[in-house]
Amino acid sequence: MEPAIGIIGGSGLYELEGFAKEEERVVETPFGKPSDALTSGTLAGRRLWFLPRHGRGHRIMPHEINHRANVWALRSVGVRWVICITAVGSLRVELRPRDVVLVDQFFDRTSGRDQHTFFGRGIAAHVGFGHPLSDGLRALLLDASRQEGLTVHDRGTYVNMDGPAFSTKAESEVHRKLGFDVVGMTNLPEAKLAREAEIALATMAMVTDYDCWHEEEEHVTAEAVISHLRANADAAKRVIRRVIPRLPTVPDWPAHRALDGALMTAREHWPEEVARELAPILGRFA
Repeated sequence: MEPAIGIIGGSGLYELEGFAKEEERVVETPFGKPSDALTSGTLAGRRLWFLPRHGRGHRIMPHEINHRANVWALRSVGVRWVICITAVGSLRVELRPRDVVLVDQFFDRTSGRDQHTFFGRGIAAHVGFGHPLSDGLRALLLDASRQEGLTVHDRGTYVNMDGPAFSTKAESEVHRKLGFDVVGMTNLPEAKLAREAEIALATMAMVTDYDCWHEEEEHVTAEAVISHLRANADAAKRVIRRVIPRLPTVPDWPAHRALDGALMTAREHWPEEVARELAPILGRFA
């Protein structure tokens, strides 16, 4: 299967200039339905698959996203690199609305860890996650963002909260004191599952607001977030167009071998039903 590139984001990322849309595919997964149908096409001779994490029309709340189905679906169609476009609140005065932060670390404040792994049910695995994002893909996004003249910040820690409500002021102040840079509700599960699926993932965190800690700024509202998201969409599309032709055609980065040494259960002890369900991920170990 041709190694492909995935884009996880929202509305507005289907109209990339030069993107030749070819099909929409509804993927059935062992973990239920993905957020939406996958949209496939080519750009600069490379196969791309798009998935809106909240569904078209933004119908799915952060705590309702079926991350396992989303990542499994992408891996099943050959995706080996994923670029995530995601809205975040800023916890630093220098990270302004409409800036881009290429995060390199996460802090987990979610409560659904059983939903953020493919493993269990008789197959145990513990992937390395000390450096949770792909350095190679981050570097390409950084260079492309600079070439596009964007205000881009290299590195940062993303604290992932459950939501769906935005932060309280007390939570926001604690996050700042702990040294976090941006806050969001969706990207950490994507990164964890991509690592288990041996997909290289990096994130363009698009700042939409100052959360609620900044006394001189209005507190975050959905209306303000949507306004900044729309403004960020063109910037993200320009960066993606620059990055796609520069990605390698052979998946041989460290993330593509993340399961080496991670599987704890010997092959002869794998439950066959679970092994079949995880075939897109575990195929090379079968």
